[in-house]
Amino acid sequence: MYSPVGETVEFRSNGFMASGYLASPAMGSGPGVIVIQEWWGLNAQIKGVADRLAEAGFTALAPDIYRGELAGHDEMDKAGHLMQTLPPERAAKDMSGAIDFLASHTAVNGDGLGVIGFCMGGMLAFLLAAQRPDKVAAAVPFYGFPQGDAEPDWTELAAVVRGHMASPDDFFAPEAAKALEARLRNLGKDVTITIHPAGHAFMNEENPGGMYDAELAARLWPEVTAFLHDELG
Repeated sequence: MYSPVGETVEFRSNGFMASGYLASPAMGSGPGVIVIQEWWGLNAQIKGVADRLAEAGFTALAPDIYRGELAGHDEMDKAGHLMQTLPPERAAKDMSGAIDFLASHTAVNGDGLGVIGFCMGGMLAFLLAAQRPDKVAAAVPFYGFPQGDAEPDWTELAAVVRGHMASPDDFFAPEAAKALEARLRNLGKDVTITIHPAGHAFMNEENPGGMYDAELAARLWPEVTAFLHDELG
């Protein structure tokens, strides 16, 4: 049974209230990291990611982008519906509100924030980094990135990006990921996207679709936390 170590918090989002899950480190404060959910919603697994970041010395906030809606791992149709019907402007405002809340929190130190996301959250991590260059200094997107008309204006992107994609991946093709990396590097951005020989959702220990790779996840997690500490403090 999952036992959360964090708490539910509320924050302002364009005049309204949004919520999220906040996990703070035992020492009381640390660099701030936004955690963005997969298409299932803000479930126990994503809260667990925030908890693990807190254990690694970060103050982590996972905003509830679906605002209370959840899909189980046996409800792919519902998860797809929740993702496809998510109002893009509301999601952007909620994530931006989460950035402002976390940046001003007393448990956060350092000048910039990190963002980590998975699947849909990986795509949104890219978007948030592009939209909030004033606050986002580091981004770690997993098996997700914006494509086609969903791509933002990358001009102001200031974050150092270390992405981790899967091959094969029917949702986010590795060839498209490397093409995005090349375009961003041509713009002078510090972006590296690594393609791993694993299935989509290889970091999710709840193993939706049977694609969890325990060995790869165990190797990457300390690399991710070390990168975030290097960039954020």
